Amino acid sequence: MDFKLSTLDISIFAIYILGVLALGMYASSKKLKTKRDYFLAGDKLPWWMIGGSIVAANLSSHQLIGTMGVAYSRGFVAMITEWGAILLGFNALIWIFLPFYLRNGFYTMPEFLQKRFGGGARTNYSVLVVFTYIFVEIGAVLYLGALSIHSLLDIPMWWSVVVLALATGLYTILGGLRAVIWTEMLQLSILILGMAVLSYMTIDAAGGISAVLATSKDWDLLLPADDPAFPWTMYLGGAICISVFYCATNQFIVQRTLAAKDQWHARMGVIFADYLKFLIPFMIIGPALVAQKMFPDLEKPDLIFPTLVKNILPSGLVGLVMAGLIAAIMSHLSGAINSCTTILTMDVYLPYFKKDATDAESLKFGRLSGVVIIALGIICTGLLISHSDKPVFLYLLSAYGLFTPGIATMFLMGILWKKTTHAGALAAGILTIPMSFGMEYLFPDMPFYNRTGIVFWTCMLTCTVVSLFTKRKSDEELVGLIWTRKSLEIPAEEKEQNRGFRNPVIYWAIVTGAVLFFFIRYA
Repeated sequence: MDFKLSTLDISIFAIYILGVLALGMYASSKKLKTKRDYFLAGDKLPWWMIGGSIVAANLSSHQLIGTMGVAYSRGFVAMITEWGAILLGFNALIWIFLPFYLRNGFYTMPEFLQKRFGGGARTNYSVLVVFTYIFVEIGAVLYLGALSIHSLLDIPMWWSVVVLALATGLYTILGGLRAVIWTEMLQLSILILGMAVLSYMTIDAAGGISAVLATSKDWDLLLPADDPAFPWTMYLGGAICISVFYCATNQFIVQRTLAAKDQWHARMGVIFADYLKFLIPFMIIGPALVAQKMFPDLEKPDLIFPTLVKNILPSGLVGLVMAGLIAAIMSHLSGAINSCTTILTMDVYLPYFKKDATDAESLKFGRLSGVVIIALGIICTGLLISHSDKPVFLYLLSAYGLFTPGIATMFLMGILWKKTTHAGALAAGILTIPMSFGMEYLFPDMPFYNRTGIVFWTCMLTCTVVSLFTKRKSDEELVGLIWTRKSLEIPAEEKEQNRGFRNPVIYWAIVTGAVLFFFIRYA
């Protein structure tokens, strides 16, 4: 069908874009004097900004469009990508890693590896994760966003890619994490409003809540072991590996907690993100569940989002939902660009090129590296076109599976086992890419989660064996770097802040219990 935005839609869309750019430039106008100002927003973030920005950065086009595409083609099981993070990755962050990151004043995740092991592990992580960010977090987000814009407005995909990248990069490069966080909070509000509207209109057109509940007989969260994408065996390794990496050791997510006012705000911020990640997926997956019967013959599952916008929404609301899509894209891009520049500056430029660089020189390098990252992300966008015949979100999960087993191993073994050595960590990090590609070549029909799980446990075993035969650091050198029960103790100056209804454990238990209920009910 022919589809054109009305004047009202264009006006709403334009006002939003101009508003985000204006807010981003305003946030960038504050003079940034130090690295902590630029990369960690001056360590002043409250819990609600931390949690909101985590979700705003996470829920981009590959989550919004991709998850909806998976739900359209596979059903309720699409929930596990969000709820699995609550049970696995964010729990690892809250109860294992976060105290160490904050008490050591880290800027980046590689700094933990430097202090725990040495420079080799730090470099290994930096290379792996920056490559992943450019291909997955930037290239894929631009691709899926441009695909929907092209489907809705018939704008050439490359025009959309370039404009989105340059507009987002402008305020991100100038304003650092402060500009990123400010714009993400606005973008999260628009995203939630837009998805709530689309969800309500779609479900109403399908017959109301009863139409969604009618699909509940197929709400399976644990699928057979031979399922090609989501076998239950994924929880034996692959899901653990990817979730721990993405939520607990991923600069893109964790950087926001490093900028917290204190440990209480950091922990409560992650728990607030849990609540958002529990509730928002209903607005994404609900419409896709009923859309299967309304539009059963789509050429590509990833087209379900633009199809619903074209066929369901009236004038005015189209512009709002499109603004929500652009909000998702821009918030994710800004976070990915900022994380890349932080790692390149703190873990590459300063240690290897100019150890005595001033703050001004570090900020200049960070901004220049941001320009390069954007250019590479645009180039990588084209590589995904050949994979557009299936839900791209599955390809992105698979991409994470290629690079993350070694990273997850280095962090988990490093913080949980004091006998882990630098050689053991490096062996796991170096093994992950060739073994992952080898598994994909030898077992192309094996679910990627299972392949990832096998690589993960092989990396863990390799790290253990190599560590047993190589020299480890002394106990004195590991003080404050190995997890024990005492790691959960709250600093004396913050104990009063954690009493009564301010205790984070209360709110953590509620949302964790809700997720477990669904997994048990729909196993």
